[in-house]
Amino acid sequence: MTKYLLEVRYTLDGAKGVKAQGGSARRDAAAAAATSVGGTLESFHFAFGEVDAYLVVDFPDNTTAAALALAVTAAGGAAVRTIPLLTPAEMDAAAAKTVGYRPPGS
Repeated sequence: MTKYLLEVRYTLDGAKGVKAQGGSARRDAAAAAATSVGGTLESFHFAFGEVDAYLVVDFPDNTTAAALALAVTAAGGAAVRTIPLLTPAEMDAAAAKTVGYRPPGS
């Protein structure tokens, strides 16, 4: 499975829902949504600033991650930015690949 960082920004209605039901209810809803598509919620943290919550989730593939983000956003309570996370071993493999790239002006 691949890990993804989800940045969640609540709409006005979403913020009202958090206020009415509490943070644990949102965490539980996120865990249930991830499980429903074959994923698992690793962590859920509320935050101050532009992003209201950060989640780390394991999904089987990009399509599954996109499906969850689309469903959440389409429901209208939040917007989700999905960021794939790489392991150190995956970054090692990326660094070892030869890439045929010529920078501008060269």
